[in-house]
Amino acid sequence: MSANDFIQAAFFLVIVLLTVKPFGTYMARIYEGSPTGINVWFAPVERWFYRLCGVKPEEGMSWKTYAFAMILFNILGVLVVYAFQRLQASLPLNPMAMPAVSPDSSFNTAISFASNTNWQGYGGESTMSYLTQMSALVVQNFVSAATGMVILIAIIRGFIQKQMNTIGNFWVDLTRTVLYILLPLSIIFAVAFVSQGIPQTFSKSAAATYLQTEKDSNGKPVTEQDIALGPVASQISIKQLGSNGGGFYNVNSAHPFENPTPLSNFLELLAIMLIPVALCYTFGYMVKDRRQGWAILAAMFIIFLPCLWFGIQIEQQGNPLLTKLGVDQSATALQPGGNMEGKEARFGIANSGLWAISTTAVANGSVNCMHDSFMPLSGMIPMWLIQIGEVDFGGVGCGLYGMIGFIIVAVFISGLMIGRTPEYLGKKIEAFEMKMASLVAVIPHMFILLPVAIAVLTAAGKAGIANPGPHGFSEVLYAFSSAAGNNGSAFGGISANTVFYNTALGISMFFGRYWLAIPMLAIAGSLSAKKIVPTTQGTLPTHTPLFIVFLVMVVLVIGALVFFPALALGPIVEHLMLVSN
Repeated sequence: MSANDFIQAAFFLVIVLLTVKPFGTYMARIYEGSPTGINVWFAPVERWFYRLCGVKPEEGMSWKTYAFAMILFNILGVLVVYAFQRLQASLPLNPMAMPAVSPDSSFNTAISFASNTNWQGYGGESTMSYLTQMSALVVQNFVSAATGMVILIAIIRGFIQKQMNTIGNFWVDLTRTVLYILLPLSIIFAVAFVSQGIPQTFSKSAAATYLQTEKDSNGKPVTEQDIALGPVASQISIKQLGSNGGGFYNVNSAHPFENPTPLSNFLELLAIMLIPVALCYTFGYMVKDRRQGWAILAAMFIIFLPCLWFGIQIEQQGNPLLTKLGVDQSATALQPGGNMEGKEARFGIANSGLWAISTTAVANGSVNCMHDSFMPLSGMIPMWLIQIGEVDFGGVGCGLYGMIGFIIVAVFISGLMIGRTPEYLGKKIEAFEMKMASLVAVIPHMFILLPVAIAVLTAAGKAGIANPGPHGFSEVLYAFSSAAGNNGSAFGGISANTVFYNTALGISMFFGRYWLAIPMLAIAGSLSAKKIVPTTQGTLPTHTPLFIVFLVMVVLVIGALVFFPALALGPIVEHLMLVSN
């Protein structure tokens, strides 16, 4: 990792850390109902919305009612997005006359955007109308992100409430998340993106005349190229802020209209990290012990920083096969060096590696380079960050509540070691919480490894693999890891827009999202009904360096034990084959 790489990564991470306390405090005050400067503008809109929908904000919900409202709302979102795609040929704001999307692709995309995965087996600019992009996909970018955040807030209430049977009101939490957090930030970032040259228009595609006439595959002369435009900036802002990742263009944030400048690249990366990192401080603020939030954030960085260094270091070393051929892959004033395959020259290896590690640690899934072109071991890092549940920062809300699941496991193990009833934040961790936390740890693994086995054993699954061998296996493993982990990025060599993959990946996305959310809400309900146990000398402190390291080891061991055999069949054996040639 060169000095230039280090300076760029360090500068970005320092800026991110500077936003943690102020923005984390702001979000905590929003969820607590405390006054903030923005209330003057949006409080009347909030009250009007409650009256319109018949919501009584003072009424709390049990965890079962909260979960039912969440599932019902998201299923309705799936149906709406599916309908928009199937009917888009007959709907307005379709200047390029896009036809209806196929049933299997519509099914996959509807679940993808409702579950905050944003897996895209299609090219956005050649498949979706402006209306579908805005009214179906972008709306889900807001509400799917808000869903993850409100589940976290419900879990926090489980820790701070005493012997209560409610964990809040889903509709109130959802409204406040969109109105006070996601919408204002999206407007600010969208304006900034427009200033950098990202399009925001309803005009049809622009035509560019070739300097030299070309011929298409049928031998017919071609004199013009269509340059896809559209309401791009508004979609990019919430795609990054909401850990959505689904781009307007097929190549996502590697497209010069979706990410045109180094400043837009920096701002998009900041948007990716902003909310997930600040939520750690929100957690500490709301449980009245800020040390707990800093401890969780420290554990996340302990995992993140070595992954970042290793990923960039491997890419900067370049391809060993080219080295054996005498190709100079060192960085000089005249060349960037390293493995530049699949990367934008304007971003280079440092910004490409930083983006790849960040977008998979944060469950965002957007890309500014092609992960499929990474070296085997550096490509394994984003895959593994997804496989551990993306608890290393994670998506908006879902990463932190996944980490809380690991904390419950860590506290339970620690309690067994010292012979005491496990406690966390004054609440006893008993059999029910441990069973639910075990489900959170096991369910994603099941919906990754089982579909991978089916895909590599069936003709339909193998038909989509363009690169037979270890790399092809890695592509399938990455695809289902990304789906069940609600990430959305991919190794691009797999042909996923087929009936088999659209259906299988859609199922993995659905259960990977909601089978985790429901056990965590069950934990919230159980904890909320318990009394708070006073802290004594025998209470295990969960903010110390010792516990932070223990938590990191629990995350690493569970991730390594489950996925090491699969990784050994894919990127690890591919690396060994590469260096042995």
